[in-house]
Amino acid sequence: MKRKLEFGVGIPTGTEGLMYPIPFVEDIRDNIRIAEKAEELGYDSVWGNDHIATQQYVVEDFGQAPNYFAPLITLAAIGEHTKTLKLATALLVLPFRQPGILAKELASLDRLCGGRLMLGVGMGAYREEFEALFGSQAKGKMRGKMVDESLEILHRLFTEDVVTYKGEYFEVENLQSTPKPVSNPFPFYIGGNSDNGMARAAKYGQGWLPSGFTVSEMAQRVERLKEMLEANGRPADDLDIAPQFTVALGKTYEEAWEKYTKSQQYRHMLTLASSTMKGMDLSDCVNRDLIGTPEEVLERINQYREAGVTSFPAILFTANNMSEFFDEMQWFAEDVVKKIKIDTH
Repeated sequence: MKRKLEFGVGIPTGTEGLMYPIPFVEDIRDNIRIAEKAEELGYDSVWGNDHIATQQYVVEDFGQAPNYFAPLITLAAIGEHTKTLKLATALLVLPFRQPGILAKELASLDRLCGGRLMLGVGMGAYREEFEALFGSQAKGKMRGKMVDESLEILHRLFTEDVVTYKGEYFEVENLQSTPKPVSNPFPFYIGGNSDNGMARAAKYGQGWLPSGFTVSEMAQRVERLKEMLEANGRPADDLDIAPQFTVALGKTYEEAWEKYTKSQQYRHMLTLASSTMKGMDLSDCVNRDLIGTPEEVLERINQYREAGVTSFPAILFTANNMSEFFDEMQWFAEDVVKKIKIDTH
């Protein structure tokens, strides 16, 4: 399947303390301004992420809690201020939500924005956040299984008139959900680097949204995903391969690397390297993100495309304040996105 090469911007609905410092977004309308500028610059989509609570170490590091904004509500506002920009999540945490209610919210939003909604979904990166939200009820719950059940219910509510489903965590009985979304099939983008995440993408997804792979690792994963698609009776090229990257541009490679190492993204990786990702070689980040001069980043993008990547959504820009964010977003659009789109036309 021939796909249009697309680029998307990750908007900071829930990235303070993780990818950006606290404070970063002091006004929720900053997300609208980012989206308006992204559309003007020729980006194809914006992607909001989803956090309810933060880890305790983030509060301890910054001395205050981050600002987290509801992604679907933020996207609804953005839809009123844009015309063609696709509105998406990367990622919406399905175990936080009852799928019957979520189906109604998604269909309503998709109709409000004229069929521009895409939904990246996942199980959530942090067990601590799940426990903060559900307390003692979180004990023993398997978030991956909750994602599977939620996707099954959402898929059926979007394609069937009446749905009855009884799972371990979610159930609905004789539920009708109308109107349906404009888009059919509805574009679910399934997050996760694991085999389980890939299997979900092959079964339910219109896209797969991983992160952190080198070019060679991505090529291996794409081949495995093709096998999973064919096992589900789907063409091997039936999925948008859409990994998320951080971008750090410089006039030289050294300048770009210095910018990256002074960013909150890098500080976040330092934290992960001492906890959930022990043993990670931080110097290898350059092989897992888009760091360098515009020419070097263009070359990396083409290498990923040869490995099977078909779009570049939810890009995170190295920035320590909103002004730097806008500058990096514009630089990448003018010296990378426009050039590669000209070359691919």
